[in-house]
Amino acid sequence: MIPYETSITYLTAGYAVAFFILGLYIASLLIRWRNLKRDLETLEKLQSK
Repeated sequence: MIPYETSITYLTAGYAVAFFILGLYIASLLIRWRNLKRDLETLEKLQSK
């Protein structure tokens, strides 16, 4: 059996990694959304000309 202190350390490390990956995913989604918005504005400008 793993000692309690070690398991708490692994649990904390696991949560830290999970939240880091989640943060990267959210940042990626925000960047994609911003780029799509910019592309849409460019297409609308081209369409109006």
